[in-house]
Amino acid sequence: MKYAIVESGGKQYHAEVGSTIEVDLLPNNNEGDKIVLENVYLVSDDDSIAVGTPTVEGVKVIAKLVTHFKGPKLIVFKYRAKKHYRVKTGHRQQYTRLLIEAIGMEK
Repeated sequence: MKYAIVESGGKQYHAEVGSTIEVDLLPNNNEGDKIVLENVYLVSDDDSIAVGTPTVEGVKVIAKLVTHFKGPKLIVFKYRAKKHYRVKTGHRQQYTRLLIEAIGMEK
């Protein structure tokens, strides 16, 4: 099984060929676009492992943008007892789902 550890948006993800990963929103991209993830920190094949310092040179991960979606709604409630201070807000993080198509050397 071939997999890689890639970085997107300051976070690291475990990417396997044929699986999907959910990363922070990648703006200015449409569904079906090819995304190239160039910050690859580790590549593992069945019998060998390549660890970068800090990245593995010449390795890229090719992914297809499947969809943009929103995460679950989070409620933020601030309250101070006996002060009549109450603030209720919410947040929904936007994500992008990527389908990993290939992990390999650049040509």
